[in-house]
Amino acid sequence: MSTETITQTATVFGDEVPQPKQYGKPGGIMRRLNMGTALIGGIGLAAIAGFVANALVPAGASTITFAPVAPDIVYLAILVGWTIGFSAGIGAFVGPIRWLFGRDLTHADAEYMAGKDLGVKRYFKFTTDHKVVGVQYLVVFAFILGFGGLLAMLIRTELGVTWSEVFSPAFYNSMIGTHGIAMIIAMIISVMGPIANFIMPIMIGARDMAFPRLNALSLWLVVVAALCLVSTLFTGGIQDGWSVYQPLASQGPPAMLGYQMTIIVFAISTGVASVNLMVTALTMRAKGMTWSRTPIFVYGIFGAALMGLYAFPFFQYSQIMALTDRIWNTSFFNPLQGGSVWLYENLFWLLGHPEVYVIIIPGTVVLFELMPVFMRKPLFSFNFAVAGIVGVVALSGLVWAHHMYMTGWAPAANYPFMLSTEMISIPVGFLVLVVIGTMWRGLVWTRLPIMAVYAVIFNKMIGGVTGIYLSDVPVDQYMHGTMFVVAHFHYMLMGAGLFGAMAGLAFYFPKMTGRVLDERTASIGFWTAFTGFQITFMAMFVAGLQGMPRRVLQFDSLFNAPNWISTIGAYIIGLGMLIFAGAVVSSWISGDKAPSNPFGSKSLEWQTPTPVPLENFAVLPVVTEKPYNYGVPDPYEKELQEVDQDLHPEEVGTR
Repeated sequence: MSTETITQTATVFGDEVPQPKQYGKPGGIMRRLNMGTALIGGIGLAAIAGFVANALVPAGASTITFAPVAPDIVYLAILVGWTIGFSAGIGAFVGPIRWLFGRDLTHADAEYMAGKDLGVKRYFKFTTDHKVVGVQYLVVFAFILGFGGLLAMLIRTELGVTWSEVFSPAFYNSMIGTHGIAMIIAMIISVMGPIANFIMPIMIGARDMAFPRLNALSLWLVVVAALCLVSTLFTGGIQDGWSVYQPLASQGPPAMLGYQMTIIVFAISTGVASVNLMVTALTMRAKGMTWSRTPIFVYGIFGAALMGLYAFPFFQYSQIMALTDRIWNTSFFNPLQGGSVWLYENLFWLLGHPEVYVIIIPGTVVLFELMPVFMRKPLFSFNFAVAGIVGVVALSGLVWAHHMYMTGWAPAANYPFMLSTEMISIPVGFLVLVVIGTMWRGLVWTRLPIMAVYAVIFNKMIGGVTGIYLSDVPVDQYMHGTMFVVAHFHYMLMGAGLFGAMAGLAFYFPKMTGRVLDERTASIGFWTAFTGFQITFMAMFVAGLQGMPRRVLQFDSLFNAPNWISTIGAYIIGLGMLIFAGAVVSSWISGDKAPSNPFGSKSLEWQTPTPVPLENFAVLPVVTEKPYNYGVPDPYEKELQEVDQDLHPEEVGTR
């Protein structure tokens, strides 16, 4: 910074810090940008881009074998215009543009962008405060989960009404694909978005994330991607399942481009979010917080971010190449032009299986955080928990090909991948052992968060055991493509991931919202959803063992009974989730104000006031002990007893 630009100083945490020149009011153009301008910018630029593309591309022009290119070019232009226009309208480009013009942010600018004194308005803006971003993520997650859940209800309605056809085959297929990718996105951000963003910086004694503007960018890119996904329902639908195998998907409607843009944008979001979380954990821990004193939640988030950082680009690359195959007649995946179907499958599943652990690990470490609090005992074998996380991260990249046992790709590799898949159950078993060991002989304070732990463990054991069956090549040859597989991965992704996220929300709700959760109503919703979950997917196991194929609209009457039962269970899940959501919303709006530390936790995030101040800590904390020292004797207690015995022997034991 040149001396000419320093025109004033600002008091930052008690120190006078030189400041660049202030141009106008703090925040500048960001004062005028919000979600409304983002929608106007996105819709406006999308309309302009579509109009220009339609004018420039001749009707019926085609450069590919399968479909006319004109509608595709127009739709792609609309998607790109939407992405750029929305990002510009929310203020994502303001920081880089200011940097290009040499106008560095002042402390007043940074405070405005963090939402200081903006009240509720800060939740509708490009706000850099990690706590605001965490709440924004929670709302976005709820909407995406609700969208995917609605599609699930429609799917189960179709499969439950076995005597007639409710939806057309094309729309049914599009519901299957859209539901799948919507729920995958929702589960990935379920903990990594709301809880990691809000809680982790406070947990490690930091005032914010390492890169606050990237934090806000990751959130709003999820919004962009979600609306790209919704648009596919109006452009023909995703009719090839959430995996959209190529080159089959190239023959589909223009909606495939919406899917591809969804993945490309979401992968950018996960990339910047992963870097931000990892750098924050590595560089911003409080003084004295060595790795042995770092909460296990931080390890889990770091591991999940690392898996996302290396794995998501494979998925992104596959969709970029599929897009160029469709629009510009490249031949990455078209065998007729020298491409390879197996190339797509490998790229897709190089993300598709680490993604399972990106969902499961955060949901598991949330349980690790709340269990010591409600059992008032240290986490069983902290080192075992770390070893389990490290083992899962290390092996997660060596299991992807078990999804391709039946494709004919590299048959000699089937058994090595069977071995690696079964081996990953060992570090996952470490994590389960930590949970059971912590529960052993614990005096449980029975509240909703700890009760949710029992539900997650139950679901994870069923999902894990059935996964071992599917990892075995001969068994998979029979089970592949059946409803048994659907039941298995729902037990892992929803049974462990979603219910773990619900446990985390119940635990951190007072700190995130400043209100006390209505646990009675929330518990009714939680256990209603849990009961419906068992009914739905146990029946799917039965249908799968009978041989019912997945992703089909019409099936033999042999499968009627399990489908009726599954549909009843699905509606029970929906009812339970609505009750749980109602408890969250009503408590958020009118619940009792929460104290700073309602559960008596020892970790740093509970030592701040509620609501948490803008900078989290007036004075940065110094950590002197491990995070789970519940029930550990005071090191000075013995000395005090000796002093008491010397001075007042008759009163020893009564103090």
